[in-house]
Amino acid sequence: MMETPDDLVQPFEIKPLGVRGRLVRLGSAVDDILHRHDYPPPVSALLGEAIALTAMLGSALKFEGKFILQAKGDGPVDILVADYSTSGGMRGYARFDSLVADKLSGTSDELPANLLGNGHLAMTIDQGTDMERYQGIVALEGRSLSEVAHEYFQRSEQIPTRVMLAAGPLMGRGRSAREAWRAGGILIQHLPQTGPSSPLRLSSGDAPAGAIEPHLEDDRWIEARLLADTVEEHELLDPTISPERLLYRLFHERGVTIYRAQAVKSECTCSRERIAAVLKGFARTEREEMRQGNLINVTCEFCSTRYSFTLEEIENLS
Repeated sequence: MMETPDDLVQPFEIKPLGVRGRLVRLGSAVDDILHRHDYPPPVSALLGEAIALTAMLGSALKFEGKFILQAKGDGPVDILVADYSTSGGMRGYARFDSLVADKLSGTSDELPANLLGNGHLAMTIDQGTDMERYQGIVALEGRSLSEVAHEYFQRSEQIPTRVMLAAGPLMGRGRSAREAWRAGGILIQHLPQTGPSSPLRLSSGDAPAGAIEPHLEDDRWIEARLLADTVEEHELLDPTISPERLLYRLFHERGVTIYRAQAVKSECTCSRERIAAVLKGFARTEREEMRQGNLINVTCEFCSTRYSFTLEEIENLS
Protein backbone atom coordinates (compact mmCIF):
# COMPACT_ATOMS: atom_id res chain seq x y z
CA MET A 1 0.00 0.00 0.00
CA MET A 2 1.08 3.56 -0.62
CA GLU A 3 2.60 5.40 2.33
CA THR A 4 1.20 8.78 3.35
CA PRO A 5 3.10 11.97 4.28
CA ASP A 6 4.89 11.90 7.63
CA ASP A 7 6.37 14.37 10.09
CA LEU A 8 3.39 16.64 10.53
CA VAL A 9 0.91 17.92 13.09
CA GLN A 10 -2.68 17.99 11.85
CA PRO A 11 -5.00 20.45 13.64
CA PHE A 12 -8.72 19.67 13.54
CA GLU A 13 -12.03 20.66 15.06
CA ILE A 14 -15.29 18.87 15.81
CA LYS A 15 -17.57 21.88 15.93
CA PRO A 16 -20.80 20.14 16.99
CA LEU A 17 -18.98 18.78 20.06
CA GLY A 18 -17.11 21.98 20.94
CA VAL A 19 -13.79 20.16 20.59
CA ARG A 20 -10.47 21.06 19.02
CA GLY A 21 -7.51 18.77 18.65
CA ARG A 22 -4.22 17.87 17.06
CA LEU A 23 -2.95 14.65 15.55
CA VAL A 24 0.78 14.06 15.12
CA ARG A 25 2.42 11.58 12.77
CA LEU A 26 6.23 11.21 13.00
CA GLY A 27 8.42 9.08 10.76
CA SER A 28 11.93 10.04 9.70
CA ALA A 29 12.03 12.94 12.19
CA VAL A 30 11.67 10.76 15.28
CA ASP A 31 13.70 7.95 13.69
CA ASP A 32 16.63 10.32 13.13
CA ILE A 33 16.49 11.56 16.74
CA LEU A 34 16.36 8.07 18.24
CA HIS A 35 18.99 6.51 15.97
CA ARG A 36 21.53 9.12 17.02
CA HIS A 37 21.60 7.32 20.37
CA ASP A 38 22.07 3.72 21.44
CA TYR A 39 18.95 3.51 23.59
CA PRO A 40 17.32 0.27 24.73
CA PRO A 41 13.89 -0.19 23.07
CA PRO A 42 11.87 0.83 26.19
CA VAL A 43 13.83 4.08 26.48
CA SER A 44 13.44 4.83 22.76
CA ALA A 45 9.70 4.22 23.01
CA LEU A 46 9.39 6.54 26.01
CA LEU A 47 11.36 9.32 24.31
CA GLY A 48 9.38 8.79 21.09
CA GLU A 49 6.12 9.38 22.97
CA ALA A 50 7.61 12.47 24.65
CA ILE A 51 8.60 13.87 21.24
CA ALA A 52 5.10 13.24 19.86
CA LEU A 53 3.52 15.00 22.86
CA THR A 54 5.95 17.91 22.52
CA ALA A 55 5.10 18.29 18.82
CA MET A 56 1.36 18.45 19.53
CA LEU A 57 1.74 21.02 22.29
CA GLY A 58 4.56 23.07 20.81
CA SER A 59 2.90 23.45 17.42
CA ALA A 60 0.06 25.33 19.13
CA LEU A 61 2.33 28.29 19.97
CA LYS A 62 1.19 31.50 18.28
CA PHE A 63 4.51 33.34 18.67
CA GLU A 64 8.21 32.81 18.07
CA GLY A 65 9.69 30.68 20.82
CA LYS A 66 10.30 27.20 22.10
CA PHE A 67 8.25 24.60 23.95
CA ILE A 68 10.25 22.35 26.27
CA LEU A 69 9.08 19.15 27.95
CA GLN A 70 11.32 17.79 30.70
CA ALA A 71 10.79 14.87 33.08
CA LYS A 72 13.03 14.17 36.07
CA GLY A 73 12.64 11.06 38.18
CA ASP A 74 14.42 8.58 40.39
CA GLY A 75 13.91 5.63 38.02
CA PRO A 76 16.25 4.09 35.41
CA VAL A 77 15.49 7.09 33.14
CA ASP A 78 16.30 10.04 35.39
CA ILE A 79 16.07 12.76 32.72
CA LEU A 80 13.87 12.95 29.63
CA VAL A 81 13.90 16.08 27.45
CA ALA A 82 12.20 17.06 24.20
CA ASP A 83 11.80 20.52 22.71
CA TYR A 84 10.06 22.13 19.77
CA SER A 85 10.88 25.46 18.11
CA THR A 86 8.26 27.41 16.19
CA SER A 87 10.20 26.76 12.99
CA GLY A 88 9.14 23.11 13.38
CA GLY A 89 12.53 21.85 14.55
CA MET A 90 12.55 19.11 17.17
CA ARG A 91 15.12 17.32 19.27
CA GLY A 92 15.23 15.12 22.35
CA TYR A 93 17.36 12.92 24.56
CA ALA A 94 17.16 10.64 27.59
CA ARG A 95 19.68 9.97 30.35
CA PHE A 96 19.40 6.52 31.83
CA ASP A 97 21.07 3.75 33.81
CA SER A 98 21.96 1.32 31.03
CA LEU A 99 22.30 -1.73 33.30
CA VAL A 100 18.83 -1.31 34.77
CA ALA A 101 17.13 -0.24 31.52
CA ASP A 102 18.49 -3.24 29.61
CA LYS A 103 17.02 -5.60 32.20
CA LEU A 104 13.58 -4.03 31.80
CA SER A 105 13.39 -4.66 28.05
CA GLY A 106 10.57 -7.06 27.20
CA THR A 107 9.11 -7.09 30.70
CA SER A 108 6.08 -5.45 32.29
CA ASP A 109 8.49 -3.23 34.23
CA GLU A 110 9.25 -1.21 31.10
CA LEU A 111 6.12 0.89 31.63
CA PRO A 112 6.91 4.63 31.63
CA ALA A 113 5.94 4.84 35.31
CA ASN A 114 8.65 2.32 36.18
CA LEU A 115 11.23 3.85 33.85
CA LEU A 116 10.82 7.36 35.26
CA GLY A 117 9.95 6.52 38.87
CA ASN A 118 8.93 9.29 41.23
CA GLY A 119 9.58 12.86 40.18
CA HIS A 120 7.98 15.62 38.13
CA LEU A 121 7.15 16.69 34.60
CA ALA A 122 7.72 20.30 33.59
CA MET A 123 6.33 22.01 30.50
CA THR A 124 8.03 25.30 29.66
CA ILE A 125 7.29 27.99 27.09
CA ASP A 126 10.38 30.06 26.30
CA GLN A 127 9.69 33.27 24.35
CA GLY A 128 13.32 34.41 24.28
CA THR A 129 15.86 36.12 26.49
CA ASP A 130 13.84 39.31 26.96
CA MET A 131 10.60 37.57 27.91
CA GLU A 132 9.55 35.78 31.06
CA ARG A 133 9.24 32.01 30.85
CA TYR A 134 5.97 30.26 31.56
CA GLN A 135 6.26 26.88 33.28
CA GLY A 136 3.81 24.30 34.57
CA ILE A 137 4.91 21.39 36.76
CA VAL A 138 3.08 18.22 37.73
CA ALA A 139 4.09 15.07 39.61
CA LEU A 140 4.90 11.93 37.62
CA GLU A 141 1.71 10.13 38.53
CA GLY A 142 0.19 7.50 36.26
CA ARG A 143 1.23 4.40 34.35
CA SER A 144 1.95 6.23 31.11
CA LEU A 145 3.07 9.57 29.72
CA SER A 146 -0.49 10.10 28.50
CA GLU A 147 -1.81 9.82 32.06
CA VAL A 148 0.82 12.28 33.31
CA ALA A 149 -0.26 14.72 30.58
CA HIS A 150 -3.90 14.32 31.64
CA GLU A 151 -2.94 15.21 35.20
CA TYR A 152 -1.05 18.28 33.97
CA PHE A 153 -4.02 19.65 32.05
CA GLN A 154 -6.41 18.91 34.86
CA ARG A 155 -4.31 20.71 37.47
CA SER A 156 -2.46 23.40 35.53
CA GLU A 157 -4.76 24.28 32.64
CA GLN A 158 -8.13 23.04 33.95
CA ILE A 159 -9.13 22.18 30.39
CA PRO A 160 -10.84 18.82 29.78
CA THR A 161 -8.22 16.98 27.71
CA ARG A 162 -7.67 13.52 26.28
CA VAL A 163 -4.24 12.39 25.06
CA MET A 164 -3.21 9.13 23.39
CA LEU A 165 0.43 8.44 22.46
CA ALA A 166 2.28 5.63 20.73
CA ALA A 167 5.84 4.91 19.61
CA GLY A 168 7.51 1.83 18.23
CA PRO A 169 9.77 0.38 15.54
CA LEU A 170 8.60 -0.88 12.16
CA MET A 171 10.71 -3.06 9.88
CA GLY A 172 11.40 -1.50 6.51
CA ARG A 173 11.33 -3.27 3.15
CA GLY A 174 14.09 -4.53 0.90
CA ARG A 175 17.42 -6.21 1.53
CA SER A 176 18.97 -3.14 3.13
CA ALA A 177 15.91 -2.43 5.25
CA ARG A 178 16.45 -1.60 8.89
CA GLU A 179 14.17 -1.05 11.84
CA ALA A 180 12.68 2.44 11.66
CA TRP A 181 11.09 4.16 14.64
CA ARG A 182 7.73 5.90 14.40
CA ALA A 183 5.63 7.89 16.84
CA GLY A 184 2.17 9.35 16.85
CA GLY A 185 -0.49 10.81 19.05
CA ILE A 186 -3.83 12.52 19.23
CA LEU A 187 -5.02 15.23 21.63
CA ILE A 188 -8.53 16.60 22.01
CA GLN A 189 -9.71 19.43 24.27
CA HIS A 190 -13.15 20.70 25.16
CA LEU A 191 -13.01 24.47 25.07
CA PRO A 192 -15.56 26.43 27.14
CA GLN A 193 -15.67 29.29 24.65
CA THR A 194 -17.20 26.96 22.05
CA GLY A 195 -20.08 25.99 24.32
CA PRO A 196 -21.10 25.40 27.94
CA SER A 197 -18.21 24.86 30.34
CA SER A 198 -17.45 21.19 30.77
CA PRO A 199 -17.08 20.21 34.43
CA LEU A 200 -19.85 21.67 36.58
CA ARG A 201 -19.86 20.92 40.30
CA LEU A 202 -22.96 19.30 41.71
CA SER A 203 -23.89 19.78 45.35
CA SER A 204 -26.69 18.19 47.30
CA GLY A 205 -26.37 20.94 49.90
CA ASP A 206 -25.55 18.57 52.72
CA ALA A 207 -22.12 17.28 51.67
CA PRO A 208 -19.50 17.30 54.47
CA ALA A 209 -17.02 20.16 54.43
CA GLY A 210 -14.02 19.32 52.28
CA ALA A 211 -15.74 16.40 50.56
CA ILE A 212 -14.99 15.86 46.87
CA GLU A 213 -18.30 16.18 45.06
CA PRO A 214 -19.16 14.62 41.71
CA HIS A 215 -18.92 16.52 38.45
CA LEU A 216 -21.47 16.80 35.71
CA GLU A 217 -19.68 16.59 32.38
CA ASP A 218 -21.01 18.06 29.18
CA ASP A 219 -22.54 15.26 27.11
CA ARG A 220 -20.69 16.52 24.05
CA TRP A 221 -17.33 16.11 25.79
CA ILE A 222 -18.24 12.61 26.95
CA GLU A 223 -19.12 11.67 23.36
CA ALA A 224 -15.90 13.16 21.96
CA ARG A 225 -13.83 11.36 24.57
CA LEU A 226 -15.49 8.01 23.86
CA LEU A 227 -14.93 8.42 20.13
CA ALA A 228 -11.27 9.34 20.61
CA ASP A 229 -10.75 6.36 22.92
CA THR A 230 -11.50 4.00 20.03
CA VAL A 231 -8.17 4.86 18.39
CA GLU A 232 -5.65 2.04 18.45
CA GLU A 233 -1.87 2.33 18.75
CA HIS A 234 -1.24 0.79 15.35
CA GLU A 235 -3.47 3.44 13.74
CA LEU A 236 -1.27 6.18 15.16
CA LEU A 237 1.87 4.52 13.75
CA ASP A 238 0.71 2.96 10.47
CA PRO A 239 2.28 4.89 7.55
CA THR A 240 -0.51 3.73 5.22
CA ILE A 241 -3.26 5.42 7.24
CA SER A 242 -3.35 9.14 6.52
CA PRO A 243 -4.26 11.63 9.28
CA GLU A 244 -7.36 12.62 7.29
CA ARG A 245 -8.48 9.00 7.01
CA LEU A 246 -7.96 8.35 10.72
CA LEU A 247 -9.81 11.50 11.78
CA TYR A 248 -12.68 10.63 9.46
CA ARG A 249 -12.83 7.14 10.97
CA LEU A 250 -13.01 8.56 14.49
CA PHE A 251 -15.34 11.53 14.09
CA HIS A 252 -17.19 11.37 10.76
CA GLU A 253 -20.59 10.91 12.43
CA ARG A 254 -20.27 14.37 13.97
CA GLY A 255 -18.30 16.02 11.19
CA VAL A 256 -14.62 16.89 11.52
CA THR A 257 -13.01 20.04 10.11
CA ILE A 258 -9.36 19.63 9.14
CA TYR A 259 -7.02 22.61 9.01
CA ARG A 260 -3.64 23.12 7.38
CA ALA A 261 -1.01 20.67 8.66
CA GLN A 262 2.26 21.90 10.17
CA ALA A 263 5.51 20.23 9.15
CA VAL A 264 8.05 19.14 11.76
CA LYS A 265 11.64 17.99 11.39
CA SER A 266 14.62 16.72 13.35
CA GLU A 267 16.82 19.72 14.00
CA CYS A 268 19.43 20.36 16.67
CA THR A 269 20.42 23.92 17.54
CA CYS A 270 23.99 23.08 18.55
CA SER A 271 26.90 24.48 16.52
CA ARG A 272 30.66 24.73 16.81
CA GLU A 273 30.38 28.47 17.42
CA ARG A 274 27.84 28.12 20.24
CA ILE A 275 29.78 25.43 22.08
CA ALA A 276 33.05 27.36 21.70
CA ALA A 277 31.35 30.42 23.21
CA VAL A 278 30.20 28.34 26.19
CA LEU A 279 33.74 27.01 26.73
CA LYS A 280 35.06 30.56 26.49
CA GLY A 281 32.90 31.38 29.52
CA PHE A 282 34.83 28.96 31.74
CA ALA A 283 37.94 30.03 33.60
CA ARG A 284 41.24 28.98 32.04
CA THR A 285 41.96 26.61 34.93
CA GLU A 286 38.59 24.90 34.36
CA ARG A 287 39.30 24.49 30.65
CA GLU A 288 42.65 22.94 31.54
CA GLU A 289 40.82 20.35 33.63
CA MET A 290 38.54 19.52 30.68
CA ARG A 291 41.47 18.92 28.34
CA GLN A 292 42.12 15.41 27.05
CA GLY A 293 45.57 15.44 25.56
CA ASN A 294 45.74 18.57 23.43
CA LEU A 295 41.99 18.85 22.94
CA ILE A 296 38.75 19.65 24.72
CA ASN A 297 36.05 17.32 23.39
CA VAL A 298 32.35 18.11 23.75
CA THR A 299 29.47 15.86 22.60
CA CYS A 300 25.99 17.31 22.15
CA GLU A 301 23.53 15.39 24.32
CA PHE A 302 20.75 15.88 21.77
CA CYS A 303 22.31 14.92 18.43
CA SER A 304 25.53 13.16 19.57
CA THR A 305 27.67 15.41 17.35
CA ARG A 306 31.22 15.65 18.72
CA TYR A 307 33.18 18.89 18.68
CA SER A 308 36.92 19.18 19.39
CA PHE A 309 38.82 22.36 20.28
CA THR A 310 42.39 23.25 21.13
CA LEU A 311 42.94 25.65 24.03
CA GLU A 312 44.40 28.13 21.56
CA GLU A 313 41.22 28.12 19.46
CA ILE A 314 39.13 29.01 22.50
CA GLU A 315 41.55 31.67 23.69
CA ASN A 316 41.51 33.34 20.30
CA LEU A 317 37.73 33.76 20.28
CA SER A 318 36.73 37.43 20.20
